[in-house]
Amino acid sequence: MGFEVTGLLGLILLIAVIWAVVSTIQSRAGTGAKVLWIVLLLLLPVIGFILWLLLGPKAGR
Repeated sequence: MGFEVTGLLGLILLIAVIWAVVSTIQSRAGTGAKVLWIVLLLLLPVIGFILWLLLGPKAGR
C-alpha cells in the first residue's frame, strides 16, 4: 500500500516542485538552507512542497 500520484495530478505536482526548486535557487537564503529545501522537495515532493509554501524562503526579486 503506497501513495501514488499519477496522470494529471502527477504532472501538476512535477511542475509545482520544479517551480519551488527554481524559486529556492533564486531566493536570498544561504547556501545550506537552499540545499536543504531542494533535497526536501526532491525526496518528499508532496509534503516538501506544502512545507515550502508555508515555511520556505521567499524569492529575492
